[in-house]
Amino acid sequence: MRDITTPTPDEIEALAEIFDRYRFHYGEASDVSRSRDWLEQNINARRLRAFVAEDGRSFVGFAMTMEVPASLRLAHFWQIRDLFVLSRHRRLGVGRALLAAVRAAATASGALRLVLQTEEDNEAALRLYADSGYTLNKGYASLMLTLGEAGEL
Repeated sequence: MRDITTPTPDEIEALAEIFDRYRFHYGEASDVSRSRDWLEQNINARRLRAFVAEDGRSFVGFAMTMEVPASLRLAHFWQIRDLFVLSRHRRLGVGRALLAAVRAAATASGALRLVLQTEEDNEAALRLYADSGYTLNKGYASLMLTLGEAGEL
């Protein structure tokens, strides 16, 4: 597992390939070129931080995180935005190792906590997160306001 905060063009390309598969897995049209541009833009602007799992020279999983200001505590926390492992590498500890790498980096940065969200019916992910120490955050509602086609999730 490693953090690619300043990725090379080859790393961006490899990440875009697996990121595009992640998007396709969730019903989006495949577009490696747009995925590459979006990743490069957001990682280089430091809006996102990418952690990758490798098998030889290939990326087999990734976690995307972002640092979020915690205004009441005058501090920050980390949010895991995306976590994905190629199907042939699932149930081998790759997701767990990515979560551990993110946790170590967040702790080293002085983050107050790590947060993430997933669909209520994503039982495999919910088990992984629970086994990794995450607990359901009750008492909050997740709300959304769609802002046209570009704002849809």
